[in-house]
Amino acid sequence: MRSAALLREARLRAGLTQADLAERTGRDRSVIARWEQGVVAPSVETLTDLVRACGFDLPLELVRYDASVDKELRKTAILSPERRLSTLVRDLDREEMADRG
Repeated sequence: MRSAALLREARLRAGLTQADLAERTGRDRSVIARWEQGVVAPSVETLTDLVRACGFDLPLELVRYDASVDKELRKTAILSPERRLSTLVRDLDREEMADRG
């Protein structure tokens, strides 16, 4: 998730306006708006501070990168929406059958 979407989601979940968040963090509302629009991106430290001001935490940890996910996304992206949906339903049916036994 991009920082703009993450910041907006945290603020909305907290029930805050941009002005509320600006007041809590001592930042200008217009800067928060630009961060949420993705015009500019806050530093990781600033993003963490903003999310915490909304009452959430943003735990950062290193995890192994799995390139197979990108490969699957590229493969799926070329399919039509209908084909993507039918593939998803088929895969879910397979998982359900595997779980049963």
